[in-house]
Amino acid sequence: MTDFTTTYGAFIPEIWSKKLNNMLEKNCVMLQCVNRNWEGDIKQQGDKVKIITPADVTVSTLTSSNIAYSSLTPTSMELEIDQKKFFAFKIDDVAKVQTNGDIMEAHLNNAKKAIEEVQDSYLLAMHTNVTAANTVGSESAPITLNKSTIYENFVKLSLTLKNSDAVYSGVRPWVVINPNIEAYLLQSPEFISAHNVADKTLREGSIGRIAGMDVLVSTNLTEVDGKYYILAGTNDAITFASQLAKIESLRDKDSFSDLVRGLYLYGAKTVQPKALAKMIVSTTATVTSKDQEE
Repeated sequence: MTDFTTTYGAFIPEIWSKKLNNMLEKNCVMLQCVNRNWEGDIKQQGDKVKIITPADVTVSTLTSSNIAYSSLTPTSMELEIDQKKFFAFKIDDVAKVQTNGDIMEAHLNNAKKAIEEVQDSYLLAMHTNVTAANTVGSESAPITLNKSTIYENFVKLSLTLKNSDAVYSGVRPWVVINPNIEAYLLQSPEFISAHNVADKTLREGSIGRIAGMDVLVSTNLTEVDGKYYILAGTNDAITFASQLAKIESLRDKDSFSDLVRGLYLYGAKTVQPKALAKMIVSTTATVTSKDQEE
């Protein structure tokens, strides 16, 4: 006889919190493209932390025995955990009995996917922090991509990062596209697919490399007023921190059900704008069957 008076015997909040945190560490596209250097401080100190960026050091020519010392003034900024998301769902006792497998894990996996969607969209929206010098195309004249022009425009995008000194030894830039742009990219002979890349330095989930940038695909890069904002950069550009603040289960007093809810907090800051670049692309061009046949 099934006991409908108690919640999941296997549901221990600490265990499921750790499990969901581990799940959130994987597969999310934009988490491959940020740094999490300040996350430990945020978890210890609360919802804000001061980020200190060191000042540039000038190298001078020695012309006498006197050495002039310049004063270094580091800049500071605050990273705020201002994104507060929750999930809450009800699991009916009858459904628990009739469902094979671990329904709790299945629901947590769906919660993970939902969190990743809003998280990716939030980070991709940081294209607004890209400087004019690091922008290919414009709001008034967005780039029209096709299989013949896509490579030269991605070269321009990569070049903006190099010209701003964002790319240096050991740093591999990335670019995030959506499936519509991927369809053009796959037709470009200059694109190097993942299975043809000789080294093993591609980011997890990268489909390959173009113009020296690891290519990742996200369906969360969506149309905005007839344009796509393709974001590129290095992991120095954006710092990100998150915390699954709480996950718990309650018994629903009005039905034979368990109530499960979780609170997820996160925030991000563009700490090095020069390490971000974007391409503004028109969405009017689409891949046609003729394009695919040629």
